[in-house]
Amino acid sequence: MIEVDVQFRRNDFSLDAAFSAKSEGITAIFGRSGSGKTTLINILAGLERPNTGRIVVDDAVLFDSSAGIDVAPERRRLGYVFQDGRLFPHMTVKRNLIYGRRSAPSGTEFDAIVRLLDIEPLLDRRPGTLSGGEKQRVAIGRALLCQPKLLLMDEPLAALDAGRKSEILTYIERLREEVRLPIVYVSHASDEIVRLADTLVLLSDGAVAAVGPLEDLMSRLDLRPLTGRYEAGAVIPVTVARTRPETQLTELVFPGGTLLVPATDLPAGHAFRVRVRARDVALSLTPPDGISMLNILRGTVTEIGDDSGPLVDVLVDIGCPIWARISRHALDSLDITVGKQIYTLIKAVSFDRRSLGYGAAHRVSEQTG
Repeated sequence: MIEVDVQFRRNDFSLDAAFSAKSEGITAIFGRSGSGKTTLINILAGLERPNTGRIVVDDAVLFDSSAGIDVAPERRRLGYVFQDGRLFPHMTVKRNLIYGRRSAPSGTEFDAIVRLLDIEPLLDRRPGTLSGGEKQRVAIGRALLCQPKLLLMDEPLAALDAGRKSEILTYIERLREEVRLPIVYVSHASDEIVRLADTLVLLSDGAVAAVGPLEDLMSRLDLRPLTGRYEAGAVIPVTVARTRPETQLTELVFPGGTLLVPATDLPAGHAFRVRVRARDVALSLTPPDGISMLNILRGTVTEIGDDSGPLVDVLVDIGCPIWARISRHALDSLDITVGKQIYTLIKAVSFDRRSLGYGAAHRVSEQTG
């Protein structure tokens, strides 16, 4: 387990964060700029000292103010990947990697890490000649060669364009699957979190607003201000049933039935997650006929947002929670109330490749972007 209960004060900023999470998979710390994400991960690393509190990783006490324990950063056995890589410009890639290995226990498999991150062609180059994505792969390799018990990643994709982000996301997923290394991942980008996270820690104004499985927290209406209203929507665990070449559609099964999405190259049986944005879901009192929408799923209204504006969020149980964002006029004219049976309508094209993420229960090795 990762157990954190810390209080930190500096000038006008204060952080009071308490949470626990399993030390497996990826624990994502998510929140807006200024919420305390980097301060919290720096406290975990030992780069910032909390005023009071306690930090435990797999029964190892790293900090305990009441017991006078404050393990030095270099002795915490935590790898750290920063936003900018922080490679030594005068060293080759190989020397940068070996520097990270210097304090590692014996038996570190240098060649295995190089192969995992596909950085063998870069070994004789210097950081100034590398792309942003290549630098981050080398930074990840250096952190891994310290044989950490836990890998910390602070907005590692913030400075990368969309193409490089997708590239690095794939390698982070490979780390989780092949190295089985627990990761604490900081980000303010919901697409990264949906794709990577197993456990989500939501930070707001220096405090933990919620902790839990990603699917649960992303489906809560009360957390919309923190998870992002415009991009808000449900996260649904699915499994590939089959792809129909004649229609160029893939069938995804989930607890409520089947979803049709644009054809993917994922094989049958692979499980992952899809994000369905609330703005892409329509509602109907009766099963519609003669329309272009391919996904029509019956459910029960479980919650209606308390929005005072022209748009209202409606949560529907279709075997799992799904959101719809509709006009207040539609809510009133259809007399939509909690407990009412209703049909949700979702266009197949709503599932763009950025909506696809990897699930926690079953893993896939192919990139879905």
